[in-house]
Amino acid sequence: MKLLSVIIPCYNEEENIRDFYEEFFRNQAFFTEKELDVELLYIDDGSRDGTVDEVRRLHEEDGRVHLVSFSRNFGKEAAIYAGLQKAAGDFAVVMDADLQDPPSLLPQMYSYIEEGYDSVATRRVSRKGEPPVRSFFARMFYRLMNKISRTEIVDGARDYRLMTRKVVDAVLAMTEYNRFTKGIFGWVGFQTKWLEFENIERKKGETKWSFWKLFAYSLEGITAFSTMPLTLAALMGALFCVLAFVMIAVIIVKTLIFGDPTSGWPSLVCIIMLVSGVQLFCLGIVGQYLSKTYMEVKKRPIYLVKEDF
Repeated sequence: MKLLSVIIPCYNEEENIRDFYEEFFRNQAFFTEKELDVELLYIDDGSRDGTVDEVRRLHEEDGRVHLVSFSRNFGKEAAIYAGLQKAAGDFAVVMDADLQDPPSLLPQMYSYIEEGYDSVATRRVSRKGEPPVRSFFARMFYRLMNKISRTEIVDGARDYRLMTRKVVDAVLAMTEYNRFTKGIFGWVGFQTKWLEFENIERKKGETKWSFWKLFAYSLEGITAFSTMPLTLAALMGALFCVLAFVMIAVIIVKTLIFGDPTSGWPSLVCIIMLVSGVQLFCLGIVGQYLSKTYMEVKKRPIYLVKEDF
């Protein structure tokens, strides 16, 4: 029998642990038919509620349930990476504990693996239940990323993805500290089938992703898979140099021909503030890349384990 490893990142998901378990094993007939053994890997990302206790109770009831608990909150990217490292299966699937990734799609996903695809990924075709502002910026992010990066990132892509062992090994080979999983999945390539489904709202608990966390996450993606912002900073510097020389020439000509004195200080102050703002903006772009490089060369572990069973 082949083994399917199910990776479930969790952060304060006490209410959803058992619900996910019960919903997932509604597919038991499918697993039996396809002769698939299953291991559930709950990756606790430093939860402060009873998430670990709930998983422990499930483990005592069913030996197929396992836990990796972090020493603190390292983020979902670290949890996914830890789950892939822990996974021993011939196949691995990443799913959210809040049931926004419907387990009912697994039979269809596995059928495409049987057809020869290396991975089967999912994307939302709607953002029902999300604030309109967040949905707008999410669409703009995907549009921007696909213009400035050579790595394709599909609009509405979820982390919900079924992979063969060779895809898992390829992702694990990318040991970078600053991780953006959606980009990593796109970068490693392989033959991928995309499944679309309507957005499903979580039934219990609240999302851990605020607008600002998503904004910071988008910056991680841009700096991880595109150097276009650095090119933009250089172009802006060149543009302002050319503009400065043109303005100097204009002032010299006006003074020599028309005797027109230099304008007063208000316009000068505005120009200084504009140029200073552009300089700081470009310096901030360089700083983002430098900070990522700094974290990479320190070679800190991506996560630390507190408990593992």
